[in-house]
Amino acid sequence: MLFRMKLTTVALLVLVVVGVKTAFAYDPLRVPEAAAVEPVDLDVKDTKRDRTIPIRVFLPPDGGKAAQPAPVILFSHGLGGSREMGAYLGTHWAARGYATVYLQHPGSDSSVWEDVPRAQRMAAMRKAASAKNLLLRVEDVPAVLDQLEAWTQEKDHQFAGRFDLAHVGMSGHSFGGMTTQAVGGQRMPLVRDRYVEPRIKAAVIMSPSSPMGRRDPGDAFAEVTIPWLLMTGTNDGSLIGGQTVESRLAVFPAIPKGFAYELVLDRAEHSAFTDRPLPGDREARNPNHHRAILATSTAFWDAFLREDAGARGWLDGDGPRKVLEAGDRWQRK
Repeated sequence: MLFRMKLTTVALLVLVVVGVKTAFAYDPLRVPEAAAVEPVDLDVKDTKRDRTIPIRVFLPPDGGKAAQPAPVILFSHGLGGSREMGAYLGTHWAARGYATVYLQHPGSDSSVWEDVPRAQRMAAMRKAASAKNLLLRVEDVPAVLDQLEAWTQEKDHQFAGRFDLAHVGMSGHSFGGMTTQAVGGQRMPLVRDRYVEPRIKAAVIMSPSSPMGRRDPGDAFAEVTIPWLLMTGTNDGSLIGGQTVESRLAVFPAIPKGFAYELVLDRAEHSAFTDRPLPGDREARNPNHHRAILATSTAFWDAFLREDAGARGWLDGDGPRKVLEAGDRWQRK
């Protein structure tokens, strides 16, 4: 009888341990209860270029003077967008403990089309998709990082001590993805060939872009030395810029081995990564696309900005398949 009791006790302990492990298994979609995140809007004044960069900041919901510095994620909007775009990402990433900073790029933001007659908007957008504006965007990135560093060191500022600038990631969609590629290691002749921002340690690129013209993608991406997560869709074309589904898919094979993950969402259009549909959409929006985007991007940030072993195991194991649908594709190298 005593022997049976001992076996039963051991069995119960095993069940408890397994249950605890299961309860706390890594889940990139889990957020704390009552994790309300309110954005803060400010302007960054770049006096060197006489340029004002509007930003929107989502801070983790652990406010107060005792709050620890949070890893930083920058986000760059697409052509014609603003700092208000992609809020579903900012609120989730902030709830997961990241200070998420949305940049608005004058010259290629919503001001391009807002006061323009509808019939002239496409022409205005095409004009704004220029090498000049790409360079302006690229130079916005260090300007904003410098300002965040100043604010976090300023004793009486609302952001005092809030930013961990040793752990910075960057993300962007479309033109914002191109901006992220430029500061994340791609060689681009139109932006001084290579304009790497060394403070950026990882990048999530939505609707990536291959170099246009005759340039070999392998040459353009050969010097990428930080992890990239590429996201696109099987219907992710573009009305401006000439990118196609094929050109977006050509980026992943060109990145050096050991530095890339790729998510391809089945039947996802260019707008799948935004908050709302875009003109010209043909497919109904799939709610699971945002779920997959949030899960894989969060695990990526946790793995490479926090060095979370559980997140890395989720990414490299069967974690992504648990949030993806049958036609979605996931790969790494």
